[in-house]
Amino acid sequence: MEPKYTIQPWSYSSLSTFKQCPHRYMREKVVRDIPREPDTDAIIYGTELHKAAEEYIGEDKPLPPQFSYIKSYLDKLKAIQGEKFVERKMGITRKNGVLEPCDFFDKEAWFRGVADLLIVDHEKQVAYVVDYKTGKSSKYADPLQLQLMAACVFLLFPEIQRVKGMLLFVVCRDIIKTSYPNAEKFKVFEQLDEVLHRRTVAYETGVFNKTQNGLCRGWCPVVDCEFNGRR
Repeated sequence: MEPKYTIQPWSYSSLSTFKQCPHRYMREKVVRDIPREPDTDAIIYGTELHKAAEEYIGEDKPLPPQFSYIKSYLDKLKAIQGEKFVERKMGITRKNGVLEPCDFFDKEAWFRGVADLLIVDHEKQVAYVVDYKTGKSSKYADPLQLQLMAACVFLLFPEIQRVKGMLLFVVCRDIIKTSYPNAEKFKVFEQLDEVLHRRTVAYETGVFNKTQNGLCRGWCPVVDCEFNGRR
């Protein structure tokens, strides 16, 4: 039997959507029949902050006045020894169970991810992956995205023996730190085997079940769903 849909590359954010509600994932990522909603003020602010940080570290451009409060954080990152990459796009292919690095836009990419800042210290064989967060709280911080980025780094720079990750919550002034050894570089994919299998089955069968959750009432864009609170 032919698969209902051609399976697409996944990312941390898209897999998070699938885990929350496969039906929403299908409508947004597969059939794409949900109109894009206007960016909220929070999203616009986050986009502008990321751009300012990228230009400050990558091009040494001065920070706009409204983001001067993150300068001390960025200066500490700039002082870390190593080759620096801003908005580093990375991809992974998976052929016959073998994982290899690839270009982000490679048509055969299996996983895609973007590191806000990647610092590679070739001499000390250590790398740093940083993700800027503009949320008001770090209470529900999820280090999974750092672990996925670490896997990409280990594949792209095989000499690296350890990746240190940071979720930098600039607004609430908190930092979530993680550390991953090269020997465990594929552990994250083992942890995701079950949900990735469910995602594959959904593509093959065309069945993306609805899952009622806390985002249904006021945040989900699938307004024709019976669980949506904005109907």
